[in-house]
Amino acid sequence: MLLRVRAAVAQLAAGLGAGAGAQPPAEPRGGGAGAGAGRGSPPPAAFCRPAFLQLTPEELRRADDHTGRAVQSPRDGRRRLPWSTGYAEVINAGKSQHNEDQACCEVVFVEQRPSPRGWLSSREGSGELDGGRKGFYFHYWALFDGHAGSGAAVMASERLHLHICEQLRDLVEILQDPSPPPICLPHNTKTDSADPNHMSYAEDHAEVLNDAVPQIHLEKAVSHESLVIGAIENAFKHMDDQIERERASQHLAGGCCALAAIYLMGKFYVANAGDSRAIIIRNGEIIPMSREFTPETERQRLQFLALLRPELLGKEFTHLEFPRRIQPKELGKKMLYRDQNMNGWAYKKIEEDDLKFPLIFGEGKKARMMATIGVTRGLGDHDLKVFSSNIHIKPFLSCFPEVRVYDLTQYEHCPDDVLVLGTDGLWDVTNDKEVAGVVMEVLTSYEPNDPCRYTMVAQELVVRSRGVLKERGWRLANDKLGSGDDISVFVIPLGGPGNYT
Repeated sequence: MLLRVRAAVAQLAAGLGAGAGAQPPAEPRGGGAGAGAGRGSPPPAAFCRPAFLQLTPEELRRADDHTGRAVQSPRDGRRRLPWSTGYAEVINAGKSQHNEDQACCEVVFVEQRPSPRGWLSSREGSGELDGGRKGFYFHYWALFDGHAGSGAAVMASERLHLHICEQLRDLVEILQDPSPPPICLPHNTKTDSADPNHMSYAEDHAEVLNDAVPQIHLEKAVSHESLVIGAIENAFKHMDDQIERERASQHLAGGCCALAAIYLMGKFYVANAGDSRAIIIRNGEIIPMSREFTPETERQRLQFLALLRPELLGKEFTHLEFPRRIQPKELGKKMLYRDQNMNGWAYKKIEEDDLKFPLIFGEGKKARMMATIGVTRGLGDHDLKVFSSNIHIKPFLSCFPEVRVYDLTQYEHCPDDVLVLGTDGLWDVTNDKEVAGVVMEVLTSYEPNDPCRYTMVAQELVVRSRGVLKERGWRLANDKLGSGDDISVFVIPLGGPGNYT
C-alpha cells in the first residue's frame, strides 16, 4: 500500500490536480457521439461551453485551444445576461483535455405545486401571474469546476437550477405570506380549512391539555430565509443523487465543485460546495460570501468520521495528523500530532498504527485527502477510489453546500457594487484585495450606465490571472507563474435588473 500511495503522491505532484490518478472515461456531452466509437466504450463527445456564450463553431475551436488560451465572453449584439451580468472564461494550459469548468445563468419561474384543498389556496399573497399561474421568479448564476472529466460539471450546469426550482415549489405561498411558516403541511385528504399556522400543538394532535400542568412552548421559530436555505441544500443532494443514478448510462466522469448564487425576494443566497469563491465588493469593502472546503479546512470533520468508521480507511490510513511522515525507526519516540478534537498540537508516543499513511497529507493547495483529492465538498465522484486500491473516497465527501445570505434591501447600492463568483483558477493567483482593486479600476473607466462594464471587469480578471505567454510559460505582471487552470468568472451588479439596463 505504501508504494501505491507514493505513486499517487508522485502523480499528484506532476499536476493531476484535484481528481483521481486514473485516466477518466470520455465525456458525455456536446454534439453527440462521434464516428468510430469502440463497442462497450463511452461515446466520445464534442467540446461544449455554456449555452449563453452562443459561440460559433470557429469560436468554439478557439475556446478549446490550450496554446492561445483566448478569453471567451458573451459578445455585443447577442443576448445579454440578466442584470447586465459580466462573464468571462479561459481554458487551462493543458492540465486536462478540455475546459472542465461549466457555467449557468438563468431566470427561473417557480410554479406553485397543487395545494391541499381549503388551505394554501385560501391564503393571501398568492403571487398569481398573468395566465392564472401562481409562483415567483428567481435569478440564478452558477459555476461548476470539474475534475477527472467534465461529465458531472456539465450535468450539474444543466440541472441544478431545476432541482432548486422543484424544492421551492412547496414554498411558493409560504414565502409570500408574512406569517411564520407552518410546522407541518396538511395531507391532501385533509378537509378542514383551518390555517395550520395558527393551530396550537395540542389542537393539531387532538390532545386535551391539563390546566394543572404548566405548558411549555416547544415549537422552534423557523424563518422564511431558513426555508430557502434548506431548499437549496436539498437541491444539491438531489443533484448528487441524480449524478449517481445516471453516471453509468450517461457516462458521467469525475465530479465537480459547485458555487451558486440565487437572488430571491430581495436576498442573495450564495451556496458553495468546493474551493470556488464568492465575494461582495461594496463601496470598496470586501465581504466574503463563501469559504473553501479542502482537506485542511475540514480536517476535524474528516478525522471524526474516520474515527467513527475506521473501516472506511481500509486498514491503510490513520485518522491522526502528523507534521510529516513517520519513519519506522521513530517507533517509541514522541512526536507532534493532533486528532479530531484538537486545534493545537501535542506530543504522543509513536505506535505501529501511526506508521499508516495520514488521512490528510500536505499543505495549502497540495493538501490531499487519502493522497487523492484536494476538495472535500462537491457533486459526483461516486466511483473515485484511492490510487490502485478498492478504498472508496465518496463517504468522506459532502455534497451539501454552505449557504450564506446577503440582504440587498438593507443597503443603498451604487453601480460599482458587485458580487464576484470565481473558480479556483482565479483565486489561486489573485487574492480578494487584488480582485477588488481590478473591479474598482475597470468600473471607474466606464460610464455607470454602460451595461458592458461588468463584462469588461470579468475579462480583465481572467486576463490578469491567466497572464501572458512567455518563454517560461504563462506569467503575471510581476513575472510570477500565472494560473494554468481553467478560469471562470461572473461579475454581478448588486443594483439588480432595474438600474443598469
